[in-house]
Amino acid sequence: MKLSLATASLILFGVSVMFLILLTFFEVALLGMSPEAERVISLSGLFLPAAMGAVFGVMSLLRRERRVWLAVTGVVLNTLFALFHLMVILFAG
Repeated sequence: MKLSLATASLILFGVSVMFLILLTFFEVALLGMSPEAERVISLSGLFLPAAMGAVFGVMSLLRRERRVWLAVTGVVLNTLFALFHLMVILFAG
C-alpha cells in the first residue's frame, strides 16, 4: 500500500506531538545540557518534522490527491506547530 503525501503529513504531525510529549516527560534529564544543545534537540525533534509535514501537505495539494481535506488539515496543523516551536526556539531566553 502506497502512503499518500497527505497521510505522511499527518503522521509527521503525530511524530512531532509524540516528541513533545517525550520531551515533557524527560525534561529533568535536560537540566544539565547547554541551551544550544536544547535548541538543537527542539529544532530536530519538534520543528523539522512539522516543517516537513507542512511541505508534504502542500505537495499533496499540488499533486491534487484525492483527500484534499486531509492535506489541508496536515498543512494547517503542521504549520501552526512548526511556527509556534520556531518562535519558542528563537525567543526563549
